[in-house]
Amino acid sequence: MSFAQTAILAAFAGGTIFLGLPVGRLRGLSRGTQAALTTAAGGVILFLIYDVLSQAVAPVSEALDAARGGDSPARFAGYATTLGLSVAFGLLSVTYLTSRMATRRDAGTAISPRQIALGTAIGLGLHNFSEGLAIGQSAATGATSFAVLLVIGFALHNTTEGFAISAPLSQDERPSWSFLAGAGLVGGGPTFVGGMLGYSVVSPVLSILFLGLAAGALIFVFNEMMAVARRFSLPMVTGAALTIGLLAAFGTDFVLSAAGA
Repeated sequence: MSFAQTAILAAFAGGTIFLGLPVGRLRGLSRGTQAALTTAAGGVILFLIYDVLSQAVAPVSEALDAARGGDSPARFAGYATTLGLSVAFGLLSVTYLTSRMATRRDAGTAISPRQIALGTAIGLGLHNFSEGLAIGQSAATGATSFAVLLVIGFALHNTTEGFAISAPLSQDERPSWSFLAGAGLVGGGPTFVGGMLGYSVVSPVLSILFLGLAAGALIFVFNEMMAVARRFSLPMVTGAALTIGLLAAFGTDFVLSAAGA
């Protein structure tokens, strides 16, 4: 597969994140609907945390098995250190940045729906960069069929990720189309960038680094989403919506796995 073809496929995979963003402009919703939308998005984020950490831990576990088999433990130590530091930096940096933004708004430490949306976009962007790396690496090594399957799978996942970005915005003033477009670029654009880089560079450490950063950012986002959900005081609604969002994300992943993606 050529570099140009890889660029087109990576752009398509990242671009589908825009399909879920218009949800953020819905208004006139009841408290129960707002609670359900926010918490269902939290369910998607919870799945993504699991998915990201699973992908990040896999090469670390392989390196540990190799070390136990007699190889040098240096590779395992490097991978494990990269994962631990990247998760910590991803979580603490997004926490710091959003806290500073809230302070400038004279809102104490309260996080606004827009800040949650931006934090989600940042976390998903880091995640999607690693997905782009996978697309680029598969295309560069001649695994064309696998690369196409990855693109289809990531494109479907990114549609639900757009919903995860925009759902919390139903509680705030209606976001502009430019704000949604910017959030979409932050969340989906790195798929394209990762695809370009992955075509030229194969680096497990780079993949672990960005997966760890994504996991840390998404952990912050999930915590904030659950804090918002608790303020609705509708535990059964939010509990059911969280379950639905989580199961829907797992269901999509199972379908894609069955198809070979």
